[in-house]
Amino acid sequence: MAKWRIPGLAARPRFTSRATVLVLVLCSLVAILAYPARQYIAQRGEIADQRAKADHARQQVDELRRAKARWQDPEFVKAQARERLHYALPGETPFVSVAPPPAQGEKQSASDGAGRTKAARPWYSGFWDSVDAADTAIAAPPAAH
Repeated sequence: MAKWRIPGLAARPRFTSRATVLVLVLCSLVAILAYPARQYIAQRGEIADQRAKADHARQQVDELRRAKARWQDPEFVKAQARERLHYALPGETPFVSVAPPPAQGEKQSASDGAGRTKAARPWYSGFWDSVDAADTAIAAPPAAH
């Protein structure tokens, strides 16, 4: 079957030179803008991370300011000295209640040699025990193989 041709019209190529140039320009623009676009997206993520860190730091600063304000109150300081350091006011008789030792079948909690739990002992007693333990650990001779 023969193709019909319209007289006066020549066969046109699919891509003209203008279309080819336009495609090349668009491809080069995409190639040129890909890296900056990727950098922009990465920087936006970093900015969001830094903002989250800054918010967290602000919250910590607020908490520390509240704690500092509490420590400025003399009554709070007295209460903490009584609780943590076992201090007492003049004329008072301080005492520490000790729980009875556990029965034979019960699980025993961490305690010192006197049967007191470590939490009920004053802080300086635990500190001195750790100094003694560190001293004996260093003074012990190395085991021979």
